[in-house]
Amino acid sequence: MSVLDRVNCYLSWGLMIAGGVFLLALMALATGNVVLRIFQLPLSGAYEVISFLGALVTASALGYTQKRKDHIIVDILTEKFPASVNRVIDAFADVVIAGFFAVVAWQMVVWGIKVGESGEVSETMKMVYHPYILGVAFGFAVLSFTALVDIVRKIAGRREA
Repeated sequence: MSVLDRVNCYLSWGLMIAGGVFLLALMALATGNVVLRIFQLPLSGAYEVISFLGALVTASALGYTQKRKDHIIVDILTEKFPASVNRVIDAFADVVIAGFFAVVAWQMVVWGIKVGESGEVSETMKMVYHPYILGVAFGFAVLSFTALVDIVRKIAGRREA
């Protein structure tokens, strides 16, 4: 396993573990809010925090999903192509994914920094939320890195890790 593969593996697994923690927190908060509503004691700002956690949960799974190729692949047309053509199409898709999501991550970092510098806070709880934006940006950066590792692997002629 190359250094890039190991780094990719650690990043993907680390984010999956973090995503699991975020998901547990999201479920606990949502369940607690529902239970407390029965007693007329809803948690103020629960929807806000649940939204932030939901974004982190989703972003945390991106790199791992790309690594395992667990995303939806529409191959109605390409299943008829020879394996060599499919490899070229797959490599091209990885280039597009790496480039596009690198730009997404970069722009989210720019936005997160801008929100942080402006002192903008969430509407209900008045808490800073730029760390959530930067967390989602990190998830997109890991997705881009995973696609880049796939490209390097294909150029080197190695199989999937």
